[in-house]
Amino acid sequence: MTPALSLRLNALGLFAINAVLLFAFADQFLLNDLPCPLCILQRAAFVVAGFGLALNLRFGPRPSHYAVMIIGAFAGATIAGRQILIHIVPGTGSYGGALLGLHFYSWAFVIFMLIVLGTAVMLWFDGQFAGGEDAAKRLTGLSLAAFVLFTLLALGNGVSTVLECAGGLCPDNPTDYLLLR
Repeated sequence: MTPALSLRLNALGLFAINAVLLFAFADQFLLNDLPCPLCILQRAAFVVAGFGLALNLRFGPRPSHYAVMIIGAFAGATIAGRQILIHIVPGTGSYGGALLGLHFYSWAFVIFMLIVLGTAVMLWFDGQFAGGEDAAKRLTGLSLAAFVLFTLLALGNGVSTVLECAGGLCPDNPTDYLLLR
């Protein structure tokens, strides 16, 4: 695998994470479904995994950047798994909406596992680490679009969390933005 192909795949991966974060924002703002504390932590884990991809796009592919992705995805899968286990007991209910029969936290778990698997597959190809810095010196085209959108979504999630939690503990079942009361 060439460094250029690796960068294109990393840009596509970052677009996939952007799609997840965009979907979460659409659910939050269009359907007024505010994220619970565990949902906010899962979004943060998607941002950490995306940060690893963004590092690859900006500085070239490196194993340490892939490690950031794996750590973020593993943390997110742990949080999503906890939320699944909280709601798996009959009669405990669930939180948030469902898509194709699975709640968003179940989808998050699946996506985090796919990130770990995809990252492990990318690490098999040593050729991407030879001269990747040169290819990534300037963000252009697809890489630039993915990078800018990711930056805006990460900042948006931070602002949204501060508005919802008012800089303190987030409510278990949020109904409005505490800072905007």
